[in-house]
Amino acid sequence: QINYICFYQVIYLFIYLFSCYFIYLSIYLFIFNFCRFGPPYITFGPVFTVYFGPKKVVVLAGYKTVKQALINHADEFGDREITPLFHDLTKGHGIIFANGESWREMRRFALTNLRDFGMGKKKIEEKIIEETCHLLEEFEKFEGKPFETTRLMNYAASSVISSIVYGRRFEYTDPQLRSMVDRANESVRLSGTASVQLYNMFPFLGPWLKNLKLIMNNLALDIKEISELVSSLHQTLNSQDLRGFVDSFLVRMQNAEESGEKNSLFQKQNLIFTVANLFVAGTDTTSTTLRWGLLLMAKYPHIQGQVQEEIDQVIGGRQPVSEDRKNLPYTDAVIHETQRFANIAPISIPHMTSCDVHFNGYFIKKGTCVFPLLMSVLWDEDEWETPQNFNPQHFLDKQGRFVKRDAFMPFSAGRRVCPGESLARMELFLFFTSLLQRFRFTPPPGVSEDELDLTPAVGFTLNPTQHKLCAVNRL
Repeated sequence: QINYICFYQVIYLFIYLFSCYFIYLSIYLFIFNFCRFGPPYITFGPVFTVYFGPKKVVVLAGYKTVKQALINHADEFGDREITPLFHDLTKGHGIIFANGESWREMRRFALTNLRDFGMGKKKIEEKIIEETCHLLEEFEKFEGKPFETTRLMNYAASSVISSIVYGRRFEYTDPQLRSMVDRANESVRLSGTASVQLYNMFPFLGPWLKNLKLIMNNLALDIKEISELVSSLHQTLNSQDLRGFVDSFLVRMQNAEESGEKNSLFQKQNLIFTVANLFVAGTDTTSTTLRWGLLLMAKYPHIQGQVQEEIDQVIGGRQPVSEDRKNLPYTDAVIHETQRFANIAPISIPHMTSCDVHFNGYFIKKGTCVFPLLMSVLWDEDEWETPQNFNPQHFLDKQGRFVKRDAFMPFSAGRRVCPGESLARMELFLFFTSLLQRFRFTPPPGVSEDELDLTPAVGFTLNPTQHKLCAVNRL
C-alpha cells in the first residue's frame, strides 16, 4: 500500500512539474511575441505581473516605463535578482550577480581600473586595431568560401578583453583561449534553456538536470583556469609596472593584507568572479552583435553597399580609427540599428527592488523580482518608426546626419548599466568598419538573401541561428 502511494505521488509530482515546464515556456514565448509582434487580442499596461512557478515577477514594458524605473527610480530598482542559478555560479561575488557593498566596491574598482588601462581611450584603440588585423587574416584564409563566424568573432573579442584583464592577448590557436571561449558559449546558451529556468523556479530539481550539471562543470574548469592565470601573474607581479586589471587587484589585495585590513572585499573569490564576469560579458555581447551585423549585411546587400561606399569615400584604403566615426554617419547608423534590431538581451538581467516602492500607481514590495524588457524599449512603436524592420534611417535625419535616440538602450540604464559600454562601442565600430572595408559578405552559393534566417537562437542572450557566410575580398 505504501509503495503504491509513493509511486502515485511521484507520478503526480512529475505531471505537476511537466505542466509548470510548459507554463514557463508559454510565458516566455508570450513575452517574446508580445514585444516582437504586439498583443493580438489583449492589451496589457506597461506594468504587469507574471508568475514563474511560485515566483512573482513584475514586468516593465515600453521606453517611458523602463526609463522611469531604471533612471528616475534608479536606487529603488537597482538591486540584482539573485536566482538560484546565479547564486550557485558566484555566491554573491564579482559584479554582475552581486548586491550591497561588495557589488559597489567591485564595480567602482573595475570601472576605475578599466579606464586606467585604456577603456574608451587611444591606448585600447591600438589593441583593438591590432586585433582587427589578426581577424582579417583569419577571414582571408577562407578565400571567399562559406564559413561559420562564431568562433572567430568570439576569439577576437576575447583577446581584447584579455589584453585588458591579463595584460596580454591570446593567439586564436591557443588551446587555453579556445577552451575558455567554448565553455563560455556553452554556459551562456545553457543558461537560457527551459530546464535551467525550471531549476530557478524549483531548485530541488537541480540534481536531476543535465544542463545545470554542465554549467557547474564549466564553472569549475573556469575557476581552475582563471586561478592558474592569476597565480602566474602573481609570481611576476611588479607594483611599479602593472600589466592589466588582475595586477591592480593583486596589488590592492597586498595592500589590504599589509595594512591588516580585516574582512577586506579584495580577496581571491571576488577577483576570480570579477575576472570571469568581465571575460564572459566582454566576449558574448560584442561578438554576438558583430555576428548579427555581418548576417544583416549579407541579408540586405543594398545597405552593405551604402556602408562600403561611405567607407571608401571617407577612409579609402587606410586603417579605420575611432575618430572616423563622426565622418561615417551611415555606417554608425547601421551599427546602432544592428544593436537595436538584434536586441541580444531582450529581458535584460533581472533586477530586484531594494525597498518598498510606489510606481505608476502600483505598490511593489521590497525584494520583488523585476524584468525591464529591453526589447520593448528597442522595439517601442511610440519611439521607432518601423520597429520590427532593420532600418538604419532610425538614426539619421533628413540630411543624412547621425542622430541619437533616447530609446536606444542596448546596454540597459541606471545603476546596472553595462560597465564595458565604451569598450563595446569602440570594438563594434572598429571591427565592423574594418571588416566591411576589406570584405563583401554574401550568403553561401545556392542560398539567396531571402533564405537567410533572422530568427534568433534563444539562450541567455539572443544569438543568430547557426549559419555560414562568404567573405569576398574587395581589394
